[in-house]
Amino acid sequence: VTAQNKHCIIQVVLLTLCCLQEMGNIILDWDKTRERIFQSPGVNRTLFLITLDKCFLVLSALDCVDILSQVLRVSAVNYLQPDVIGSLPSILLEDAFRNLSTVFKDLYDKTSANTQRALYVWMKQILQKPYNTKFNESTSWVSAESLWILGRYMVHLPLEEILKISLGEIRLFISYDNATKQLDTVYDITPELAQGFLERINSSGFDMRNTSTIYRLGLLVCFYDDMEQMDAAVARALLHQMIKCNQLRGFQAEVQKLKSQLLDIAMQNQTLNDILGSLSDAVVGLTSSQLESLSSEAVHNAIATLNQVSGWTKSQVMILSSKYLSHEKVLSFYNVSQMGALVTGISTQSFYSMNPKELSHIIRGTTSQYLSDLSPAQQQGILRKIAASGDFSSSLKDIPGAFFKEISLPGLWKQTGYNSSMMKEKELRRSQVKIIILNFAFPISTGQLVKGVTCQHIESMGTDIFLNTFKFFEMNLHLLSPYQVNCLAWKFWKVSNVSMPPFLLLLCQQGKCFLFQNGSVADEYDVDLLGNLICHLPPAFLHGRMSLKAMATALHPFKLCQQLSHEQKTEIKYKLLELYGFPNNWTAETTLDVGPFIALLSKGELNILAEKVFNSQSVTFLNLYIALISCYLTFFPDCLGTRAPSSDEIIKLAEANVFWSVQELKCMDTGTFDKNVELLGAVSGFNSSQLIALKEKAKQVWGSLPDWKSYHIVSLGRIALALTEHEIEELDLHSIDTISVLSQQTGWTLTQARSILQGFLEDSGQTISTLKSFDLVGLGAILCALNSTEIMSIRTAEFSAAVARIGLLFCSTPVLRQFKKMTESVFGTPTSWNSSILQEIGTIAGGLNEDELKAFDKNLMPYFQPVAIRLIPPEIFQALSPEQIANLGPENAAMVTRSQHEHLNTSQLQSLQLALDGARTSTPETQNTASTTQEAQTAAPSGESLPSPA
Repeated sequence: VTAQNKHCIIQVVLLTLCCLQEMGNIILDWDKTRERIFQSPGVNRTLFLITLDKCFLVLSALDCVDILSQVLRVSAVNYLQPDVIGSLPSILLEDAFRNLSTVFKDLYDKTSANTQRALYVWMKQILQKPYNTKFNESTSWVSAESLWILGRYMVHLPLEEILKISLGEIRLFISYDNATKQLDTVYDITPELAQGFLERINSSGFDMRNTSTIYRLGLLVCFYDDMEQMDAAVARALLHQMIKCNQLRGFQAEVQKLKSQLLDIAMQNQTLNDILGSLSDAVVGLTSSQLESLSSEAVHNAIATLNQVSGWTKSQVMILSSKYLSHEKVLSFYNVSQMGALVTGISTQSFYSMNPKELSHIIRGTTSQYLSDLSPAQQQGILRKIAASGDFSSSLKDIPGAFFKEISLPGLWKQTGYNSSMMKEKELRRSQVKIIILNFAFPISTGQLVKGVTCQHIESMGTDIFLNTFKFFEMNLHLLSPYQVNCLAWKFWKVSNVSMPPFLLLLCQQGKCFLFQNGSVADEYDVDLLGNLICHLPPAFLHGRMSLKAMATALHPFKLCQQLSHEQKTEIKYKLLELYGFPNNWTAETTLDVGPFIALLSKGELNILAEKVFNSQSVTFLNLYIALISCYLTFFPDCLGTRAPSSDEIIKLAEANVFWSVQELKCMDTGTFDKNVELLGAVSGFNSSQLIALKEKAKQVWGSLPDWKSYHIVSLGRIALALTEHEIEELDLHSIDTISVLSQQTGWTLTQARSILQGFLEDSGQTISTLKSFDLVGLGAILCALNSTEIMSIRTAEFSAAVARIGLLFCSTPVLRQFKKMTESVFGTPTSWNSSILQEIGTIAGGLNEDELKAFDKNLMPYFQPVAIRLIPPEIFQALSPEQIANLGPENAAMVTRSQHEHLNTSQLQSLQLALDGARTSTPETQNTASTTQEAQTAAPSGESLPSPA
């Protein structure tokens, strides 16, 4: 191998691996094979380690760095651990070192805190060498060039090193525009380090009040602390630059405090109306009373700024939208398109009152990017108005992805003109997918239509077709249900001659994993192999079959898992303690890497970490403040008694605000409450006494209940749960948008829900029979307070449009039975229901009686939604035959409750175990195809037949 062909070594490695892969077969298509090898898990890690071990012995450093760069840039870098970094060359020529440093800077966000620290140490060792003989303890090796090379790694410089940097070098560094680009990316810098840099910049001769200097400071502006005698223009310039501060990792309380101070300075001798458009995103810090004081003209004039701001609360958006629209008078496509993110504050009724053509333009226009943030009630209001206009079919292709899933099954039945390209970007419910596939014969490889693949589809595929399609399934695993994956696994097991691919670990349900009975996750290679499917490893597997070496690599993927069970988290915690030791031995980097799993530690373990934070001189540890704040009150004795919470503390504490006593909450300043009510309303752990104290504080701040505006009620969050039946009666509940927010809270008593329902009906002047589909969607869980007479008075057309949302509710069995009766008026009797309908109606299936449940074909059992399984009364559930239970599929079987379990006989229990294990209980030859033919024959609401499949 010669340096003349610097890619030769990587080609040789690839070719060797390819030969092993093909077991001696002749390779005819090198490009295709090379692509396949690079996509194979673990290959990039192997290439990296081989290159690191051998390349520098035979090629020039620059060539090897080039090869390392290629491999690193296309990899997940999970294998780039501190011990591997120790193998990097300690001597590199300048160009090679710069090139490799650039790669490491690009990969910064993909690596762990321990890896970042190790890379900094490696870079520092090389950067220091030229200065070892020139510098003493009073001078620094850090030059302008060093800072440019370090880039984001400069946040690892100790404060004492920053304060020693030559003023000439810091002046040279800041003078170049490249410095601003680097300082814009130091998201994990701490206040002390930032202020150290600011001090050196100030001392080097830069005018810190000059707009040009402020622009050059990057994220250092987030910690600007020279407020003395600042004029309004400088304050506004700082606020404009501080719009980037929301990218910081932590310290948002400090940032908000600084913005608040700058806001006060910017408003000196001027009214809020006059300067609203020049305050950048600091306007998010304005209280509801300040926003309410704005004139509609001021909001209208500042809309170009306001529509670009992120971070608004729901109540703020409601106020600003109302102000803006009151100036515009008429709601049109043009003025809505000017609103940006504020479009979510438009009321559902206002949307519904718009011209249908204007609405069609809105969902196709630039505002469409915000439509997915609309509430289900708002989305339903728009869809219903367009559908009623007869212009729905022409608008169908333009409906945004997340918006499309709100279309009901009956709504889809009435439409024509679907095509596969139109469906690529749509977000679909499983019930919608089945209808679209059956009636328009789209290929399952189109967008989200893969959700509609059935076991019959999979089993009927020829071997070659299946293996060629398999990669598509693997890429869309997140769209498949465990039942679908189970069918894929059995098919793959049957037709493939190679080992089972790792993604089929999804079959591991309830600790069962027939595919990996003798397997383990031994190292970073196995973690690389698993990818995001590591989230599905069962607790027992984590406990006994994951090595500590693998755990160090797996920590980052685990943090990305959305729905780890309590049992999985517990096992991860014990692995972390085994890996890193007790918390008193943890470094700052270790604690940052552990991240959200800190919440799993015991109170005693948290105490140890908190002591380390507050006793340590390490500034890095301050970045852990929010994560450890559950111990906050323990270490600040003056928080006891009646000292009230401050805004800073409320922001920092987040969920740990639950530790405030009732008396302390009562003592809160009214301004503090008004500014932070939505943060407090988002705390899930407050007990009833604390919620009552906060409710009483709201009365003190906002006055009597009849005077509360919709935005007041919306901002309460969970605090609203403390409202009594009589207090609810005093509120103005005319808006379905207010009700929509209230209905999202869990924990309403039946009495409270009934009061909210009555309040809405009375204040809006409606009856149950006049409710539209968007009213039903907005009422949400409040619908569980309806009685049987009221449910039967809901109009069928409105119910059919909202049935998928109603099917998400956890109502009592009597209420579900009444909803089931209403469902029959839409979809016919349960004996005619197919898989699409079962998936559409969700929890309503929990209202089926014994005879209805027994009558379902066993092949329809996997299509009950899992939440519906839990809601079937045990005495009804036991009517299922062993064959029906065996065909539930692993996901539904896992939802069987203890009470349901206790009602089953031996034969049924055996079938349940088969379902849990993902066992194959039938074959295409024995499956009854009746359910498939039913898909195209279910009666539509109008009495018409569903169109036959194309």
